Amino acid sequence: MTGHGTDVPPPGSHDISDRVWTVPNVLCFMRLGGAFVLLFIAWGGYNELFLWLFLFLAMTDWFDGKLAILLNQRTIIGARLDSWADASLFASLLFGLLTMYRDILLQELPLLTLTVGSYVFSTAAGFWKYGRWPSYHTRAAKTSWLISTLAVIALFLDYAIWPLSAALVVITLTNIEAISITIVSPRWRANVPSIYHALKLNREESN
Repeated sequence: MTGHGTDVPPPGSHDISDRVWTVPNVLCFMRLGGAFVLLFIAWGGYNELFLWLFLFLAMTDWFDGKLAILLNQRTIIGARLDSWADASLFASLLFGLLTMYRDILLQELPLLTLTVGSYVFSTAAGFWKYGRWPSYHTRAAKTSWLISTLAVIALFLDYAIWPLSAALVVITLTNIEAISITIVSPRWRANVPSIYHALKLNREESN
């Protein structure tokens, strides 16, 4: 999950703006809209079309952050928009898997419940403490998206189920780290690579 914005620019930064219509943000809007299209595709049972569209949308998540840096188009709304788009895509993926692979997913129900619950708790913690959606875009989050994408491919190709279990474990651990970042961060931050970096920022700001 690659974000590209903060509410308050860091000292000396001149590449954070309040623009909305940038290339990275357009990709986020595409992912946000495409996530809703996935719902109808899943409902219609078009498994192959669902897989290809999901892979395309997942690729936009990788490109938006890269382009934000390359084109110097990091924006104030970018990080939050990216988080909204990612959450929508994740929800659409979950709906699609429940619709098309219900029996398989039910086998992973305890782990799936833990994964979804940890995400909901992480988001709720951000709203409770900062009054807004947490947008950390950690390295673990990026890794979890990669593993999740590979798990989806394996599932749709009838290759194996274990990558799905692995993806759920990694996502849960990612959510736990996000909760930890919320606990230790005195103010809302975007694009925090890890809990280590959150603690490092705390030390730097206290000096």
